Amino acid sequence: MSGIGIILGAGIYALLGEAAPLAGNALWLSFIISSVVAAFTALSYGELSSMFPSAAAEYEYVKNAISQRVAFVIGWLIILSAVISSSAVAIGFGNYLAVLVNIPPIVSAIGLLIVLSLLLFIGIKESAWVAIIFTSIEALGLLIIFVIGVPYWGSVNYLEMPLGIDGVMAAAALIFFAYLGFEEIVKLSEETNEPNRNIPRAIILAMIISTVLYILVSFSSVSILGWEVLANSQAPFSQIANVALGANGGFLLTIIALFATSNTVLLLLLAGSRIVYGMSEFRSLPRILGKVHPRTRTPWVSIVVVGLAAVVFLFVGNLGFLASANNYTLFLSFIFINASVLILRYTSPELKRPFRIPLNIKNIPILSVFGLLTCIVLLTQLNLDAIILGIILTVVGVVLAFLSKE
Repeated sequence: MSGIGIILGAGIYALLGEAAPLAGNALWLSFIISSVVAAFTALSYGELSSMFPSAAAEYEYVKNAISQRVAFVIGWLIILSAVISSSAVAIGFGNYLAVLVNIPPIVSAIGLLIVLSLLLFIGIKESAWVAIIFTSIEALGLLIIFVIGVPYWGSVNYLEMPLGIDGVMAAAALIFFAYLGFEEIVKLSEETNEPNRNIPRAIILAMIISTVLYILVSFSSVSILGWEVLANSQAPFSQIANVALGANGGFLLTIIALFATSNTVLLLLLAGSRIVYGMSEFRSLPRILGKVHPRTRTPWVSIVVVGLAAVVFLFVGNLGFLASANNYTLFLSFIFINASVLILRYTSPELKRPFRIPLNIKNIPILSVFGLLTCIVLLTQLNLDAIILGIILTVVGVVLAFLSKE
């Protein structure tokens, strides 16, 4: 439920309008391309999480495969990803709320980040129950969009690509943000029963369910509005429901979108605080970041730091720019995650792997090779400004890696 909750709210509720001018009515194709690319890396996460069930997640995977310093840089990028993603989706929340009340989106986004950080401080069980309820609501919203769009299917040319296949690929690079969430599941390994078995299973199920919903919803969305209208919409699902169901439908979808985006922000802040906590336990980050509150049993210092950092990134740029910058950090991290699987197959073949990636030639997992290569390709599709910001953040991580002590 956590994986589905992050994936569904992270992208399609917030980014549908951003991707439409790139892919046109072929949005569905961009979603398929992104899902395949995400699946390659998701399987690598499945194998690594079954070997090393830890809140430090990517940090521990790369540390065991390559080195502590490289692991620090990847951990740094994953933390930034959680922070930037939280900011981007919080802005999406603000855009939907602005449809109902006259509050600037950035003010709503700040308020959301503060409230959800407080919830995380209160406790993991409370946060988990909220996430489960909100996830159910956001999945219902996507099903509504799919159902109301079925009568409109066939109304547009689904291969209309205003920017050609290059636009579809650029949209796929942006839409990759819509699949993010599978990698956050592994941060909950220390709070999950039988993580070696259940974490890989959760990753696979979350990806399958989310992909099916995305493809169906993308067909319905372009069928009702067409890509030109979607491209100019700040709250696309509200507008879709307005056209198909009238004002009441638009109001309902706006409410559901608020649940969806807030749920994703909650789960991203949760995942970000947990990897900060995990790295502090390894002494790669200051020990104070791993401080656990004696009453709530939550890593309260890391929760506060991640929440405040997300507020700061609200002022960096618009939603599309934040999503692209976030994708840079993740594409680079995913390259190293896939590489770690390949390296560990040869350096540590004796380690127990409760989940093993299928389709191997000798001991080489072909899907991890595809994951590595496709992430490199998608990295080159991002806009230049986002790549420059990503490089700057990576360099900062390298400097901190040489200053840190384990």
